[in-house]
Amino acid sequence: MSRQCAFFFDELSLWHSAGLHALTLPAGGWVQPPAAAGHAESPETKRRLKSLLDVSGLTRHLQVRSAPSATHEDLLRVHTPEYLQRFKAMSDAGGGELGPNAPIGPGSYEIAKLSAGLAMAAVEAVLSGEVDNAYSLSRPPGHHCLADSAMGFCFLANIAIAIEAAKARSGLGKVAVIDWDVHHGNGTQSIFEARDDVLTLSLHQDGCFPPGYSGETDRGRDAGLGANINIPLPPGSGHDAYLYAMERIVIPALERFEPELIIVACGYDANAVDPLARMLLHSDSFRQMTRCVRKAAERLCHGRLVLVHEGGYSEAYVPFCGLATVEELAGVRTEVMDPMLDFVQLQQPNEALAAFQRRWIDRLAEAH
Repeated sequence: MSRQCAFFFDELSLWHSAGLHALTLPAGGWVQPPAAAGHAESPETKRRLKSLLDVSGLTRHLQVRSAPSATHEDLLRVHTPEYLQRFKAMSDAGGGELGPNAPIGPGSYEIAKLSAGLAMAAVEAVLSGEVDNAYSLSRPPGHHCLADSAMGFCFLANIAIAIEAAKARSGLGKVAVIDWDVHHGNGTQSIFEARDDVLTLSLHQDGCFPPGYSGETDRGRDAGLGANINIPLPPGSGHDAYLYAMERIVIPALERFEPELIIVACGYDANAVDPLARMLLHSDSFRQMTRCVRKAAERLCHGRLVLVHEGGYSEAYVPFCGLATVEELAGVRTEVMDPMLDFVQLQQPNEALAAFQRRWIDRLAEAH
């Protein structure tokens, strides 16, 4: 059944530049410059996703929109004035290293404000009832950004900014944020860890990024104690592990919390060929996780669901994972066949390893 899905996109968001890198290593010294600016957080994964939506015909079924940039007032609900001033000054000066693994280029401040504005508009469109659900192709991403510091390719906390804007403008109550980016959503966790009105859940590769971080025992603090759930999965976890974690931990947590809106920090870097992680998901994994959350949203919060793009660094494969996700949101299947699906399905953990991963997840579930 087709659904009204809004897709928020702006070409300018693809013009953010991290400067000359080889994957995540700044060019220079022993790091040979690539033939082109080769930072992992390249615009190409997002551009190729949007292109596949277009050539597959799926775009015709979407309400494609841009949005105004977030205002300074919007940013101040989440970020400190000192940090915003430092970010703007460095951006105006042509760029630099704003934080750990957080290089920027000229104009990155304005582009990051646009990225946050796309997420804000996606939330607003869903809350107003204009559409059933929405996807924001935000870039640069945001889930690692702290209130006072950039980190991990993230410069503004897009989802947190969108949540706080909706609370200020429309009185939004409880919100659940599910982060299935392969890296831990440490920024979102930090911003909301003392709050009981925002449930944060992160499924991530154990110890991947921030380096060495698991988060298994981090449950929030003060009023937010219990409103933060981390699901660190061992490297090599595949389709079964993620769907089992959704069934055993994520969906029950949503049902207990009863949110008015669900937002997904939608990274695709748990895919099997991502250069920055070692998980084994495929396009149908993202399709099924999206379906699982969509159905939960229909039961719990009138279907109010927003996905905000985060990571994913395989230029060849992210488009197929993203297409499957947006197809599920829109309730439309195109003729596109994932050319890597059979290959990745053959790489899934064997029965013994899958059983171990389920026991790992059962143990995490018992703690919550």
